[in-house]
Amino acid sequence: MRAERRGVMEEYKREFIDFMMECGVLRFGSFTTKSGRQTPFFINTGYYRTGSQLRRLGGYYARAIHEHFGDELDVLFGPAYKGIPLSVTAAIALSELYGTEVRTLSDRKEAKDHGEKGAFLGAPPVDGERVLIIEDVTTAGTSIRETVPLLREAAHVQLQGLIVSVDRMERGTTDEGALQEAGRVWGMKTAAIVTMAEVLEYLDEKGMDPQLRADIEAYYRQYGARKASI
Repeated sequence: MRAERRGVMEEYKREFIDFMMECGVLRFGSFTTKSGRQTPFFINTGYYRTGSQLRRLGGYYARAIHEHFGDELDVLFGPAYKGIPLSVTAAIALSELYGTEVRTLSDRKEAKDHGEKGAFLGAPPVDGERVLIIEDVTTAGTSIRETVPLLREAAHVQLQGLIVSVDRMERGTTDEGALQEAGRVWGMKTAAIVTMAEVLEYLDEKGMDPQLRADIEAYYRQYGARKASI
């Protein structure tokens, strides 16, 4: 069942939804996820490929970070590999749009034993630093289960939270949404540029295909998180 109309959606979210579709990041059809689920929509952030696309993407992340986390940040941590360019482009946009200067940090899949040694790409975190993790899409939370212990073992950081591009609003290991579950397990705030509910609200306004809408509703009846209003 469709949710009742929500409050006025911020314009940058509407622009971001159009941007995802323009880039081929958000697609509709018939797809199989890594977990084996048959889904009528798919989000592949690997289709952000050009300099102008990455610049725009960083701006959308920066607006969401500013809205949900303010400027109380020291480090943007982008888990390897997709998180690396996200942390860089978002840090540039934060500086340009809000004058917020943060440094970027990522992990290495294999620790380096020469030159800049260790498990991090960039100077490792230090005690007291306020760290925000930036990801593309969190579905199962696997990356976060690896990332948070790595950061906390390296230093006594202040984990400000996790920001993703899209909250798919699907169940994690419980009936909670995967993003909300990550926040509860690790004791941190979580946010997204947009949720799938916002995506569908916007597409409904533009005139969404009724059969596609029905397919998505059926998918969420089976895999949607508790209280996911689609």
